[in-house]
Amino acid sequence: MGLQSANHDRQSYGEREAFAADWSAQRTGDIIGQYSDYVRTNVILFVALAAGLVALAVFSIAAGTYRIPVKSVLAALIGAGDPQANILVWNIRLPRIASAIVAGWALGLCGLVIQCLLRNPLGSPFTLGISQGAAFGAAFAIVVLGAGGAAASSSQTGIVQTVSSSGPMTIRNVYSVTFCAFLGGLAATATILVLARIKKMAAEAVILAGVALSSLFVSGTILVQYFATEVEIASVVFWTFGDVGRSNWRESAWMAAATAAATLYFAYKRWDLNALAAGEDTALGLGVEVERIRFAGMFVTALVASLVTAFLGVIAFLGLLAPHISRRLVGADHRFLVPLSGMVGALLLLAADTAGRTLVGSGTLPVGVLTSFMGAPLFLYLLMKGYQK
Repeated sequence: MGLQSANHDRQSYGEREAFAADWSAQRTGDIIGQYSDYVRTNVILFVALAAGLVALAVFSIAAGTYRIPVKSVLAALIGAGDPQANILVWNIRLPRIASAIVAGWALGLCGLVIQCLLRNPLGSPFTLGISQGAAFGAAFAIVVLGAGGAAASSSQTGIVQTVSSSGPMTIRNVYSVTFCAFLGGLAATATILVLARIKKMAAEAVILAGVALSSLFVSGTILVQYFATEVEIASVVFWTFGDVGRSNWRESAWMAAATAAATLYFAYKRWDLNALAAGEDTALGLGVEVERIRFAGMFVTALVASLVTAFLGVIAFLGLLAPHISRRLVGADHRFLVPLSGMVGALLLLAADTAGRTLVGSGTLPVGVLTSFMGAPLFLYLLMKGYQK
């Protein structure tokens, strides 16, 4: 009787073990299947957004005061269009579109990384004062260092000319403006990092510090303008509007190189960013060098954001808007967030610029105004949502 009972117990145990193994295999298969579906869905989404970006770029080339049929646009892109269309496409509209795509990608990526490194959903180059710091540095270069002034003859070398609705404005030395803008953005970034580390500031306090820095740099810019000539004031004001139309192929290439390098770097650090998003203690437990990656990440974002601001002016809230839209689409995995935030930022900035050109007609509506209209309500919503928690 005891032997029969023991055999029965062994049989029951074997059945339970087999059932557990089958259930575990089924559960593992379900998880793998769900993960595969998740990856496939995100890849399809990225491809769809890329196709939408290409379609929007073609529409943006065709739209404007002088409309070009899509067939003529496609012909001009391969060099088979008429001379007038070729000049308009390659010398005027394509540089503008390229700068909008590159700058939008850069600001969307910078906003995502800042929000992750500081673990603050309100973080962006604009809300932390990085853009305003870069604007102050550029204004300092234009006025104090003499990098901006009245329109110059085309025979002079080293002059980058931009045209506004009121007349031509020039930046005599775009590299000094870029360097000073970078120093201003880096100063704002360093201040935020020091305050966040030494004072152990909360997320809301970091944003308040960014608001204070923004006010400080804006006041500094006004002070510089106070001692400037009328022409220099006009150059600074026109520059701070935020306009992708002033860019040329060389400036777009500089921005593209910096943005591509930053994208590759943060894509390489995607697992570290995921660990940081889960919390600093979790990241330290997983072997992530938190302080090192935070300093390097903020340095790279300051460089890219300052470069964009130096060439195009202040483009507000885009770095806040694009990451939140991307998280709604793909979740919190930075393997997909890094490229998608850039893609969404490029779409938003190109759409804003296209809308500004088609609504106004002359192309003089600053794109920074439209991005502020898009981003400011989201900023207020996130701020109220945070305090409700």
